[in-house]
Amino acid sequence: MTDLTLPADIKAMSFEDALGELERIVRQLEDGKAKLDDAIGFYERGTLLKRHCEGKLREAQEKVDRITLGGDGTVGMEPARID
Repeated sequence: MTDLTLPADIKAMSFEDALGELERIVRQLEDGKAKLDDAIGFYERGTLLKRHCEGKLREAQEKVDRITLGGDGTVGMEPARID
């Protein structure tokens, strides 16, 4: 599931790239040296990156299935429960 409200540059990012940028933003905000307007912009972009990462994780979870073996020996698939 893709989020249509995300900017195109963020939508195109891999999970790893988005997470890396998010980590850099967090470090900049924690540093406390950014001007207020810049900090607000960082926070807003960080929120979008977080949403993108959460979406990528949900997509991955939906793709992971668990093979099950029924009592009668039948093989089946069950969605993974990754909590």
